[in-house]
Amino acid sequence: MPLTLDEILASHRTGTPVIMGILNVTPDSFSDGGEFLDAATAIAHAEQMVRDGADILDVGAESTRPGSDAVSAEEQIGRLREVLPALMSLGVVVSIDTTCADVARFALDTGAMLVNDVAAGRMDDAILPLAAERGAAVCLMHMLGEPKTMQADPTYDDVVAEVATFLSDRMDAAIAAGVPRERIILDPGIGFGKRLEHNLALLANIEVLAALGQPILIGASRKRFIGELTGVAEPSDRLTGSLAAALACFPAATIFRVHDVAQTAQAFALVRAIRAAR
Repeated sequence: MPLTLDEILASHRTGTPVIMGILNVTPDSFSDGGEFLDAATAIAHAEQMVRDGADILDVGAESTRPGSDAVSAEEQIGRLREVLPALMSLGVVVSIDTTCADVARFALDTGAMLVNDVAAGRMDDAILPLAAERGAAVCLMHMLGEPKTMQADPTYDDVVAEVATFLSDRMDAAIAAGVPRERIILDPGIGFGKRLEHNLALLANIEVLAALGQPILIGASRKRFIGELTGVAEPSDRLTGSLAAALACFPAATIFRVHDVAQTAQAFALVRAIRAAR
């Protein structure tokens, strides 16, 4: 059975792995852009991810890949209009992947329960108060700059400390906006304004971020740093590296945003069985 939102938000205390399936209703996402722009195809893919073991469906209508351009709220809502209502009967938590309050409002009105904001409330001042008003959970992610320029020259003195400070500050901002602390998820933003060494440092030190006391989400699936390490150029061929990144972070991180739901569910089923056998 898929986890409830309350179980997802308590996953860092229970040590329960949570699988967030990615549904990009976009023409230009880095790995599957255009594959699910058609509403019927997107809905069928969502249904398959639920059958495969997704606890959350994270739906986005704007690519945030490096170098991407912003998409208007109207265009995002147009891409979501047929898709989102169809997901509400699937029995899983639906998350809206957006930095825009108008898009988040549309999704929450439709039944979404989680706002996944890669800008952690910095691009639209209304998004955190909106989440608070609606009782939604929020995921706050670290990103250096904005998608258009974030990979131009990312530089840190101490990436782990700086990301931890940023996430702590944005959590304080969310709480000040009225979002209860127990409804906040944190994401270090793998690949968002980070070089290979930054991504590795964050994954290797995920316990530092977990010490903030919130569930930690990892979105490493199919990302460029895996290809840099392994020489695998095609994102869809990076499953093995994606699984390795997820398993290396568990249980300090418990929520995993992935393209390959069935394979991730199988991997975590084995991990849980081995842990139980101890």
